[in-house]
Amino acid sequence: MSTRWTATDVPDQAGRTAVVTGASGGLGLETARVLAARGAEVVLACRDAAKAGRAAELIRAESGRASVRIVRLDLASLASVREAAEEIRSGCPRLDLLINNAGVMAVPVRRCSEDGFELTFAVNHLGHFALTGLVLDRLLQTPGSRIVTVASIGHRMGSGAMHFDNLEFSRDYHPWHSYWQSKLANLLFTYELQARLAAAGAATSALAAHPGNARTGLWRHTSRVARTLYRPSLAWLTFWFAQSARTGALATLRAAADPDARGGDYHGPPGRLQYTGHPVRVESSAASHDAYAQQRLWETSEQMTGVQYGSLARSG
Repeated sequence: MSTRWTATDVPDQAGRTAVVTGASGGLGLETARVLAARGAEVVLACRDAAKAGRAAELIRAESGRASVRIVRLDLASLASVREAAEEIRSGCPRLDLLINNAGVMAVPVRRCSEDGFELTFAVNHLGHFALTGLVLDRLLQTPGSRIVTVASIGHRMGSGAMHFDNLEFSRDYHPWHSYWQSKLANLLFTYELQARLAAAGAATSALAAHPGNARTGLWRHTSRVARTLYRPSLAWLTFWFAQSARTGALATLRAAADPDARGGDYHGPPGRLQYTGHPVRVESSAASHDAYAQQRLWETSEQMTGVQYGSLARSG
């Protein structure tokens, strides 16, 4: 294996099935491309079917042997999540990888999902919490399966803790604070899920990853200056604090496919800032390891989504 972990280090994926949410562009597309090129059957779980279709065509064009399917998934709708989960369960006798990648960032004004939840929290956390629970049986039936949730270095920002008294920012909504809290939720969910999987003796593991500062469509809601700085055409100038989606996706791929990765691992770029670079195992904030917050978020998420992880006992 190379000193720097790259896409060439992803082992053969023949015979494996991977579901990637938000795979029509950005990090999700780059993740799906590599997994398909290594022989995995890839399910693109996306809100925009037309964009997903173009992504599937691109993947097939790059690798003639690629098996790619599309499932429509709108994470802002629990009804859509349930429909997508049923389609995945019926179409995938085995499920090796669930990549919880899709997300929104810095939505300018407070908006609500179809179910009445604050949009960023609904898409980035609740939708993935529900989807994971609804396809969990397929994962548990597949030895060595992994659930990888894409977090962010932003989980350290703001107050650095979950505000359970204002979880959906019904008061004092701030675009970035909402995003940061949703990314902290991704890590709390991952660690609690891994604890429950381990307690149940499951052959499935939960891991997390973050892409550093990647140039993706997530920046579309940010300031004009930020959108300009994250343009690929300025990579020659901004290479020191931003990287391509292709490089950013390597952390997700390492969490998903590195044989040495273990449940509860968190992968991202190295260094103090973790902005750019090839992925290594990194540490998340102390708040993300708060066992009380992990369990409280889990219980709250079950209540909000109506999805119960019945086969997994509460961690100790």
